[in-house]
Order: sequence, then structure tokens, then C-alpha cells
Amino acid sequence: MSDDALPEAVPVERPVDLGTAKLMPDLDRDGGWLLTLDGTPQSYVDLADPTHLEFEYVQRIAHLLDTAAPAGEPLDALHLGGGALTLPRYLATTRPGSRQHVVEIDGALVRLIADRLPWPPEITVGVGDAREALAAVAPGTVDLVVADVFHGSRTPAHLTSVEFLRLAATALRPGGRYAANLADGPPLAFARAQAATVREVFPYSCLVAEPGVLRGRRYGNVLLVGSDRPLPAGELARRFAADAFPARLVEGEDLDAFPAGRGATTDADAEDSPPPPPGAFTLS
Repeated sequence: MSDDALPEAVPVERPVDLGTAKLMPDLDRDGGWLLTLDGTPQSYVDLADPTHLEFEYVQRIAHLLDTAAPAGEPLDALHLGGGALTLPRYLATTRPGSRQHVVEIDGALVRLIADRLPWPPEITVGVGDAREALAAVAPGTVDLVVADVFHGSRTPAHLTSVEFLRLAATALRPGGRYAANLADGPPLAFARAQAATVREVFPYSCLVAEPGVLRGRRYGNVLLVGSDRPLPAGELARRFAADAFPARLVEGEDLDAFPAGRGATTDADAEDSPPPPPGAFTLS
């Protein structure tokens, strides 16, 4: 997007279906915008350079996308949770011709983003529940399912179960990848149960988080990845370690031990992810 096509860099605040959304321009970066919902950061996008990824966890998902196929090869992706469409914009730039569909439950938020931060026409966006949309996907038709769904600061319970992950596994082509961005803090009970859940469904899996989060010292993002084919763990680990905020990849025997005796989550016992401690993600 050319500089003269960028939207005016003025803050926007608007009520949406799930709260109050704010779009705040990055005064240090032309084309940069931060989306918050009730004070919780949801997305950062750079309209001038969609490959600029501000949030560390988004950079980690991008590494997963970058290693999913040879450079530049188009992919079919389903994004559950839209926000300001950071990753769909990234994939459209790095892999032109990719077919991408985004599902966002907040229709008013979709209209705000379409109005203020329009996305490329090759990305389609639908309004609806993530699980219902996933269940409607034809089997074996997508390369990537990325789940980054938060109602406020918590992942809804019905998107955390074995039954939900089986829908994702069914939608994926052979070799396709499922990635879920979650958040947890000490003692990581939710993350441990989610690791067991991913391992229940996918033959190959890994977990990625910053060392402080893995050691139970603080609340933060946890990325869980699953596939029916081996993941390039060595390459991914090197990429995560080289980031400005390094993260650790957990797999194999270490991931076997991570659930610490917790079983997989089912629809019958699923709960929303735990709330963050005060001030964890909110902005003043």
C-alpha cells in the first residue's frame, strides 16, 4: 500500500459487539495500527509493510507458516479469530495467491476494520462462531488452521476440546498444520491440559513459549501446534531462538512430560482459559 493511500493517522474508538474497540496509530511507524478491545491488545498491523509483525506470538506463528511449504508457494488457510487480520495480510504478502478465509464472531469489529484498515480482496472474511465455521469446512481442503480466538482476554471453552481439534484435523490436508494461540500463567494447568488435548488428536505436536512462561514464572502466550506429519522441529527451534524475544520449542519426551498427568480436555469438562492477572495485557 502506497503512503498516500494510508488512512489518516488519528485514533478511532467505536462500540462493537464484544465491547469497545480502539484503533490507535503508531506514531513511530507510518501505516502501523494497534487494535485494542476493552483495553486489551488484539492486533497490530502495518499497512505499509504487512511483513512487520509487532507481537512476539504472531512472529512465532509466522515461522510456522514460513516453514509449511517452499518459499512463496500459495497455501489454503483458515483463520479462526480475525482482529485486524495481521496474519492473513502477512500470508497474502509472503505467499501471493494463497486462498484465505477468516472467521470473526464480532460483526461490528469486522465492519470497523473494513472501514478503517481494509484488507486485500483475496482474503475473505465471514462473521460467525469459529467452531461452527470449522465444522462446515470440507474434509482435507486446507493447509493451515490458525486458532487465535479470544473473547476479551480468554479463549472460549468450546474451542479447547478434543472434539474441536478433531474438526481441525478433519479439515486439514495430509501434512497440514493446526496452530492455536493460547495464554496461561502459573501453574500452567490450562496449558498442560491443552498440550494433552493436542497430543490426543495429532500424531506430531509441539509447544512454544518464552522460558519464563514455561517455568511458571509469569502469564503469557503459549503456541500449540499439531500435524499428521513430522514437524521441522530443528528449523523451528532455531527461528524461535533467534527472535528478539526468544522462545523455547518443547517436543518429544519433554512434551510427553509437560501435561504432568493431566488428561485431554473434552466438551464435557472444557472451561474458558484462565483470566490474566491484573495489568497483564491491558493498556492505560
